[in-house]
Amino acid sequence: MPGDVILQLRQTRQSTYDYRWVVLAVATLAQATASFVTQGLGILAGFLQQDFQLSNLQVGLLIAAANAASIVALPIVGDLLDRRSERLIVAIGAAILTTGVLLSVLGTSFVWLLASLFIVGCGYSTTQPGGSKSVTAWFHGRQLGFAMGIRQAGLPLGAAGAAAILPVIASIWSWRAALLIGAAAALGGALAFSALYRRPSAASADPNRRSPPALGLASLLAMLGHPWMRGVALSGIALVSAQYAILTYFMLFLRDDHFIPLADGAWLMFAAQSCGVAGRVTLGAWSDRPGRSRFWFVIASMLAVGLGLLALALLHSQMPLWVWIIIAAWLGFFGLGWYGPWIAFIAEVSPPDRLGLALGTAMSLNQIAVVATPPVLGLLHDLTGSYFAVWSCLVALLAAAIWGARGTK
Repeated sequence: MPGDVILQLRQTRQSTYDYRWVVLAVATLAQATASFVTQGLGILAGFLQQDFQLSNLQVGLLIAAANAASIVALPIVGDLLDRRSERLIVAIGAAILTTGVLLSVLGTSFVWLLASLFIVGCGYSTTQPGGSKSVTAWFHGRQLGFAMGIRQAGLPLGAAGAAAILPVIASIWSWRAALLIGAAAALGGALAFSALYRRPSAASADPNRRSPPALGLASLLAMLGHPWMRGVALSGIALVSAQYAILTYFMLFLRDDHFIPLADGAWLMFAAQSCGVAGRVTLGAWSDRPGRSRFWFVIASMLAVGLGLLALALLHSQMPLWVWIIIAAWLGFFGLGWYGPWIAFIAEVSPPDRLGLALGTAMSLNQIAVVATPPVLGLLHDLTGSYFAVWSCLVALLAAAIWGARGTK
């Protein structure tokens, strides 16, 4: 009966439409729980330092080891995502992350801990591109920015949860117990994703879909050589450098240059993180507006972050508290909230059959900046004795990225 067929097709379409929100929920959960343990490494740094009698340099190397792993792992993971199911890759990554945490808990030396956290970073490398690709597969161009913003809000949400929970557990029991609970959360989130995620029926049933060529130096260079990759790389490196500069030095800047105690600065950082969650969702939804490439929304984020950093460079001491609250909220909203539109921009310009590699390559370039930015800016401050040089350097980097990325489609 034609009417029954039409009704059945409508019900199937509605069921598919509803299920994409399930995919978004489990992808966000996987990101939040993975961030709960990886972001918790920095939060637990003081406990690790005390237990192993580490210097500040050694603490920095531990965090760098976890972040540096992604530089190598992300392109490989991205290529695998173009060939295999996201649910499999994310599950394997969670198993690797859990193994790394278990090894670190058993460790008795700095070198052992360094190697274990490198393994943790390798496992975490599946979560970002895996979850991003799964959301892209279900949302395509419709509401993609909004969905990606929700999904990327999982990272600051996981970090906030780690800050609230892990130090309490470490104080009562030990940092080892805290890391084990973090690993259990990450594994649970990944298993929930793997159990509930499925590819859209159209993508899984495409008979003409061919496997991309094997990952090698030639395919990686070809990806880097695409004209649109210039805009992706320059904007990502500039924005992630500003983000990690804010996370690393904002509270120290308030203490050293404006005599705001760390305890009060922590509340301003909390305001920035909270606005970062709002920014990831709001900017993502904003980028869904029709008529313009999402690249222009990435440019707007770079301009906004540059203005906020310029304000930090030019402000004098004895500013009223409300000024600092506004600046912290501004930097959090744009400086931490840019990631959703940036991921959606990559999905908009990259070839569909190479989206995984595009995400992995772009995130790997970002990861280089994540590892390099804190020590480079710290050295710049030590040489100049001023945060003016730090913020001005970042403003210049953002301006250069905007100029270099002009013409990107």
